[in-house]
Amino acid sequence: MNDIPDRLQEIVEDFSFCVGQEKLEYLLEFAEKLQPLPEWLHEKRDTLEQVHECMTPVFVYAEHENGRLHFHFDIPPEAPTVRGFAALLQDGLDGTTPAEVTAVPNEFYLQMGLQSVLSGQRLNGIAAILAHMKTLAQTT
Repeated sequence: MNDIPDRLQEIVEDFSFCVGQEKLEYLLEFAEKLQPLPEWLHEKRDTLEQVHECMTPVFVYAEHENGRLHFHFDIPPEAPTVRGFAALLQDGLDGTTPAEVTAVPNEFYLQMGLQSVLSGQRLNGIAAILAHMKTLAQTT
């Protein structure tokens, strides 16, 4: 049984077809697609959940709408790999239910082969982003 939502599974499969540095290049393509923080959240920036485990300042907000989730991130452009991972989570989990988000395996990114191009410290940071998203999904 696969606990990864369909859209996120598509992204995982796309990464699995990449080899070596192609994985990093594809992640950087996602970084360019990270949607900016919506205007209505700018005034609430101080209330966004910070992912303290990341060396980069990462803030995430979960918007609940009709039982579905939409995640918003605020991450500086100087952190392209973190932005890329956040963007692929934003894309892959957009419109999912809280139960679907919490069911995603913590280390699903290993199926993408990211451990071959990212340091352990970065992998810990991206795992922390997913953990925060799961917490927000359960509490919001």
